[in-house]
Amino acid sequence: MHAPALTTIIEPGLLMLAYRNGIFPMADHRDDPEIFWVEPRKRAILPLDGFILSRSLARTLRRGRFTVTCNAAFADVMEACAAPRAGSGGESWISHRIAASYQMLHDLGHAHSIECWQADADGARRLVGGLYGVGFDGVFCGESMFSRERDASKVALAWLVAALRRGKAALLDCQFITSHLASLGAVEISQKRYVGLLQAAQRDYAPGAAEPAGAGAAAGPGAGVGAPEAVAAGAAGAVLALPDAFAALLADAAAAGSSSSPGNFIAQSLTQTS
Repeated sequence: MHAPALTTIIEPGLLMLAYRNGIFPMADHRDDPEIFWVEPRKRAILPLDGFILSRSLARTLRRGRFTVTCNAAFADVMEACAAPRAGSGGESWISHRIAASYQMLHDLGHAHSIECWQADADGARRLVGGLYGVGFDGVFCGESMFSRERDASKVALAWLVAALRRGKAALLDCQFITSHLASLGAVEISQKRYVGLLQAAQRDYAPGAAEPAGAGAAAGPGAGVGAPEAVAAGAAGAVLALPDAFAALLADAAAAGSSSSPGNFIAQSLTQTS
């Protein structure tokens, strides 16, 4: 189901201004034409040097169960994230208006997705997991993720972390803490502390390769938690936007002889500092 043709989007400049100040929109249900702005008292972040890679997830990455891409199916990922969850019985906060607004951000090069694919018996590729979010100035604000196969969303997050690290990003925002995110290394901090990290990332930002021209360019087929302030350290130097960082990560894997299984390279890179 797609957004109604007359959906009024949130103005992109306003939406990006909100993110740069630690605020984001939500809606009460899928068909809600209204939004409300959220500034949580507590914020979840995932320190990029603190991703917890379990043995089972490492095995899944190494075996290459999923083909992973960047920006190959942004709209489909959003639709999957907005779909009712089995047994949840709750309404999605991703309204048609919000979906249309983030599609516009994607078209402008400010919102990105990571997709996990799996081949069916007949060889057709099927979207089985992924995530999307907003990226700017070495910051990635994760919005939502979904999984139709075991570990698919975890694999998408592992690739996201590896790509953000490769691109010298400073901050991965997860918005609200959950047990699922905590098991992967996310921690909860105050909003004040979060805004400080956010401001530091933007202040220290030095751009690397330009954001890819046009919309939705697909990029490839393909430890213990430290102090939260550490996520903003080392931001000096060229910072790559997520699609460029993802492409660089694939190039690194190929150069290391892991082109047949980029997931093996991802697992190795995460294990070295996790």
